[in-house]
Amino acid sequence: MARDGLVPPSFFGAIHDKFRTPYKSTMLTGLFVSLMAAFLPLRILAELTNIGTLLAFTIVCTAVLIMRKKHPEAARPFRAPLVPFTPIAGILSCLLLMFSLPEENWWRLIIWLLIGFVIYFSYGRRHSVLAKIRRAEAAKR
Repeated sequence: MARDGLVPPSFFGAIHDKFRTPYKSTMLTGLFVSLMAAFLPLRILAELTNIGTLLAFTIVCTAVLIMRKKHPEAARPFRAPLVPFTPIAGILSCLLLMFSLPEENWWRLIIWLLIGFVIYFSYGRRHSVLAKIRRAEAAKR
């Protein structure tokens, strides 16, 4: 995302010289998670972690179906077994688990997603590498 200009590359794209890992963003994440752990009840943290992880798995399973349909020629070093059964079963089981979580957790997820979308799109809209290329092409016409 940093290479695409959707988040600040000077911070989120910074790679450690020795370990070749994104150390600044990892430290920021660790700081943020530790603050959340210090001030929120464990039940709320567990529910937020559960719903966030289940949403991510649901998105990945959906992406498998979409990619298989829209880009059948794409290189696939790893192939999902029993497609479309496996991704559909993954979507349904994750949604079932998500809907078993309390309603208040859904509100937290929605608010968290909205905050993330605002930050992501407000920065990414102006700094996107792809958007800059498109603007340059439009200016040439």
